[in-house]
Amino acid sequence: MHARPGHEPAGSCAVSVGNFDGVHLGHAALVARLREVAATRAVPAVALTFDPHPASLVRPEAAPVPLTTIPRRVDLLLALGLDAVVVQPATPQLLGLAPRRFYDLVLRDRLRAAALVEGPDFRFGVGRSGDIAALRGYCLPDGVGLEVLAPLEVDAAPVSSSRLRRLIAEGDVAAANRLLTAPYRVSGRVVTGARRGATLGFPTANLAEMVTLLPAPGVYAARATAAIGLAPPDVDHAAAVHVGPNATFDETMLSVEAHLIGFTGDLYGRTLHVDFLTRLRDTRRFASVEELRAQLAIDVSAAADAVRRAGDDATGSDPVPRSTVPPAV
Repeated sequence: MHARPGHEPAGSCAVSVGNFDGVHLGHAALVARLREVAATRAVPAVALTFDPHPASLVRPEAAPVPLTTIPRRVDLLLALGLDAVVVQPATPQLLGLAPRRFYDLVLRDRLRAAALVEGPDFRFGVGRSGDIAALRGYCLPDGVGLEVLAPLEVDAAPVSSSRLRRLIAEGDVAAANRLLTAPYRVSGRVVTGARRGATLGFPTANLAEMVTLLPAPGVYAARATAAIGLAPPDVDHAAAVHVGPNATFDETMLSVEAHLIGFTGDLYGRTLHVDFLTRLRDTRRFASVEELRAQLAIDVSAAADAVRRAGDDATGSDPVPRSTVPPAV
């Protein structure tokens, strides 16, 4: 269990169960209502999520690529004001539980749920055979409150993790960010690359061991952060990020290379977090190294401007204004 200091649940709690992948505005609306329900009952507000995604066990060929790592997901959920996040290992035994057994063992006995807040499409138990009607039937005799929140819509369409995956796969990270509670992030370990960027005057951090969905090939404006010591991130820079193969040098392997604007230090072996802000252009083959170098200078200038504008636009406001939270049904 991951809890905010001083907020560790010691008894009953109000619970929302879900994958919460991406932690988007729909999740934020659910959390906002969960906190209200928890406050009326004077209990902590807790989210239960799963690692890995249950689909990776039951339908591995169709399992979605994650939008968030588990640590990132926990941090974003706690930032929304939850008291705690429970990361439940998704095992064959858990996924084989009948809906009633899942309710009894996990929600009633383990979490001691006093209230639940879910979306209308919530499913649980073996084969996703449990639905809201079944859950309501289990809750009523135990006096467990159940609220069902209508999906949040933006631009006349529900906000969902699948919608976000489509946008990110298309490279429209700016549109995706408008549906997220924080910019879309890809994290990876910095490894040694071909060092071509350094010879061109634009050294890059080459990322490996990435587990989340990569945006479509292209050049992006981003913020890049890394912790070098024990303090908050020692590295926090605007970045121009290339995603995809390097066609100019006849490479076919997809790579992620980030040029941290104004940074001259050593990041090898560190974990770098890249927060994508907007797509600047497609990838393409250049006729010469000189043409590539000239374009890189344009990219770096455009990335710096985009990051500066994003900083000017940031308001620090609640990601889900109260007026946009859908009503319970």
